[in-house]
Amino acid sequence: MATHAAGIVATGSYVPKEEVTNEEVAARCGVTADWIERKTGIRSRRYAPAHEAASDLAARAATEALEAADLPATEIDYLIVSTSTGDSPQPPTSALVQHALGAYSAACFDINAVCSGFVHGLEVARGLIALRPESRVLVIAADVYSRILDFSDRRTAPLFADGAGAAVVTAVEEPYGVLGTDLATRGDAHHLIRVEAGGSRRPASAQTVAEGGHYFRMEGRAVREFVGQHVPPALRRLTEATGHHLADIDHFIPHQANGVMMRELVETAGLTHASTHRTVDRYGNLGSASLPVTLDEANRAGLLRRGSLVLLAGFGGGMAVGSSLLRWQGEAA
Repeated sequence: MATHAAGIVATGSYVPKEEVTNEEVAARCGVTADWIERKTGIRSRRYAPAHEAASDLAARAATEALEAADLPATEIDYLIVSTSTGDSPQPPTSALVQHALGAYSAACFDINAVCSGFVHGLEVARGLIALRPESRVLVIAADVYSRILDFSDRRTAPLFADGAGAAVVTAVEEPYGVLGTDLATRGDAHHLIRVEAGGSRRPASAQTVAEGGHYFRMEGRAVREFVGQHVPPALRRLTEATGHHLADIDHFIPHQANGVMMRELVETAGLTHASTHRTVDRYGNLGSASLPVTLDEANRAGLLRRGSLVLLAGFGGGMAVGSSLLRWQGEAA
């Protein structure tokens, strides 16, 4: 009798149509287009129009994933949305996505692990399938960072943009599926990435708005140091725990934080032999959506072959690190 694991059987993604060039951002930030590309590896990004929120992007990405899986939304059992820029504090963004899709048989909830959220959502899906192997889980990551950027801050405004990625996760026959996951959080570094106002500690007020408390803030140099210190050991830990080595990895799909940082990470982690997939140059940093958007592009291009070892790495606010190793199947069992 075949044994089963949890695996990604279909993917989808959506980025807004509006392309925002470095020249446009540079004019607002007081820098040059060349400076942005040199510092970030980004040439353009996408911003959502005013009428679109995180749930709208999420629903579009989810529709693509469901169509790829040939699965109606009514057959989804769980719907998980990773976002740190949800439509509003309440209701959960996942409930709005459920309504947009008509996925009324699904239990819905949001998670917020910032840029590592997709990997966290994938691990939650794996646990749900372990409990109920017949479950079909839709994992979506969606962020709309353009709404919380301070364009007087050249350290952050050129980096971030908007998008959503999704994956249908079901039981798959071993040896395919998720082989292992490594999750870690260092709350002592929570101050490195933050939005200071708008919550219960500093509720929205005229003063917090005037002070710019609702804007995204990041200590870029310290974040780069954190990534260099914590992500490569996490990747080694994961591969060793699953009986593999980093040299075995076929495809590396990291969070698209910054093109320069990604190059450093690939070298530091010893993954120069693997195919590293990038979308940061065209889409910028999409928060938790950057990883599944990049995964979807690689999948739809036919680059992820059956049996390939695919290493996912998310990292960001918290500070949190999440990595997952998959043996790619790419189709329902």
